Amino acid sequence: QVQLVESGGRLVQAGGSLRLSCAASGRAFDNYAMGWFRQAPGKEREFVGRIKWNTGTAYCTESVKSRFTISRDNAKNTVYLQMNSLKPEDTAVYYCALAARRRATYSQAGQYDYWGQGTQVTVSS
Repeated sequence: QVQLVESGGRLVQAGGSLRLSCAASGRAFDNYAMGWFRQAPGKEREFVGRIKWNTGTAYCTESVKSRFTISRDNAKNTVYLQMNSLKPEDTAVYYCALAARRRATYSQAGQYDYWGQGTQVTVSS
């Protein structure tokens, strides 16, 4: 089994920054991509971005790409989500996910095989 453990979520004021981490561990696994999703109260889970593991190519959605950056540390099997200029609407539980199979894209929840437990990010105005 593969475990994903997120950390770094907390209460922060608008305009502040946070860096979320997600460490993958467990039995040997293929890692094609790791993604970040978020879910705000009463809303559906939303794709935030992803990084392809072998190339390090990162992508964030249009709504956050000017403020959020995804990076990885291969040696630590860890992916990061750097969030700057946070807004109250960024408040959500943030989840990381790992795609263990090759996909055409990695922008939908169903394309990921393993999920973390989530970490709460709260941005106060």
